[in-house]
Amino acid sequence: MQTQTPRSLNQWPLLDLGFRIFFIGAMLYAVIAMGIWMAAYRHGWSTGTIPSMTWHAHEMIFGYTLAVIAGFLLTAIKNWTGIQTVRGVPLLGLFALWVTGRIVFFLSGMIPLEVIALIDNLFIALLTVAVSYPILKARQWRNTSSAAKVLSLLLCNIAFYLGVLGLWPEGLRIGLYGGFYIIIALIMTIGRRIIPFFTERGVGYPVTLKNWKWIDWSSILVFVIFWVFELIEPFSPLTAGLSAVLALVHGIRLVGWYTPGIWKKPLLWILFVAYGALVLGFVMKALTFVTGLSPFLALHAFAIGGVGLLTVGMMARVSLGHTGRNVQQPPAKISYVFFALTASFVFRVVLPLVHQELYGHWIMISQFLWILGFSGMLILYFPMLISPRTDGKSN
Repeated sequence: MQTQTPRSLNQWPLLDLGFRIFFIGAMLYAVIAMGIWMAAYRHGWSTGTIPSMTWHAHEMIFGYTLAVIAGFLLTAIKNWTGIQTVRGVPLLGLFALWVTGRIVFFLSGMIPLEVIALIDNLFIALLTVAVSYPILKARQWRNTSSAAKVLSLLLCNIAFYLGVLGLWPEGLRIGLYGGFYIIIALIMTIGRRIIPFFTERGVGYPVTLKNWKWIDWSSILVFVIFWVFELIEPFSPLTAGLSAVLALVHGIRLVGWYTPGIWKKPLLWILFVAYGALVLGFVMKALTFVTGLSPFLALHAFAIGGVGLLTVGMMARVSLGHTGRNVQQPPAKISYVFFALTASFVFRVVLPLVHQELYGHWIMISQFLWILGFSGMLILYFPMLISPRTDGKSN
């Protein structure tokens, strides 16, 4: 993929590095997509020929979250390898392809589903190339796992469309749940990299966090087995047992990372709350088999708590650091954004356990808080993402 573009475009801050344009797109789409889902859930709005719940699930995985991942990896890989990732016109083209993939869903009555599938999968295929090229060129084999996960998401999205087209009926479920748990795996991988690193440098006092090699290896091994059985037999006792083991392993990891100073730093506590939500998700997944708990509560513990909170915390920190700003001095109102999104998690996952009869109301409030939180995030970060670095350096 070509990375050299005219100097004038390379100097346009928005196209300097992947995090800028993709983070803006992800924040804006988090608002738009949830607004559409809110209207579909409450008023029965149509999302084309694909059912609204299916559209919502797909777009949270392959729309919002994949945009965040694209922005993060296209930025982080440059730091890891020292090789420039896509910028300028190629980056704009990649982003335009992502946007097109979001729009064509609503034109499914006029555009064949095969064309929609081609456009959507072409974006992930090109993202895989953009992510893989610098890693392979630098021979950083340990970082190939990130590229492999993006490639796996491509395969899951292909499976999803095979299901939608009726060519492989089971492909719809395999694609959605397979892709969702690959996202969880990638989130946990990124969390393992950034949470202890940010914490040790961000609490304002010397601290050495604990991490054990057996935690790293067991978390990977058990999760791979869990992923396979989740796709084959999601409600089996083995899947529930593996979920319980993962809750224990990641709970121990989180305790080892903990230090009281995080609660004074919004950019840190949001990451810990997010990782804690992942642990809760595994607990709830186990309870789904043991007690008959609704599987959608575990699903949204992962989705809103783990993925939503961790991605927003990651975007908040990465955007500051890569625009030359002091990561110890985030926008003063960022806490309100984090509180709104944490409350969205509480209303969607926790309160239904207390008052099941108000389930529909909790969902609506959660949707509203999600929209409110991401609107605030966009207002706070849009100006810095379109502006040059404050320290005069290039990305």
